[in-house]
Amino acid sequence: MAHHKSAKKRIRQTATRRLRNRYHAKTMRNALRALRATKEQGEASKQLPSVVSMIDKLVKSNQIHKNKAGNLKSKLTKFVAKMNEVKEEKAKKSTKGKSTTAKKTTKKAK
Repeated sequence: MAHHKSAKKRIRQTATRRLRNRYHAKTMRNALRALRATKEQGEASKQLPSVVSMIDKLVKSNQIHKNKAGNLKSKLTKFVAKMNEVKEEKAKKSTKGKSTTAKKTTKKAK
């Protein structure tokens, strides 16, 4: 047990900071999960900037390493970009199929 006033205060400060850091880190992880779980491309694009901002704030306060943050942001950006590609391909296929199909008339043999 601490014997000095300053050591006791340091213990209290450390506990408070630890809880605050855990809260921010857990919130960021939950936001990552929510982003990865989204099925709609528009929703994912809206969530991406806020999640990237959370990650950057954690790096600024030295809660996560900058390289880990870079990896996370890269993976998330690729995820959202891939969702955009899939949406565009579906749109192309749906318009492509409608425009090229023409009704063929067959003559009946008498």
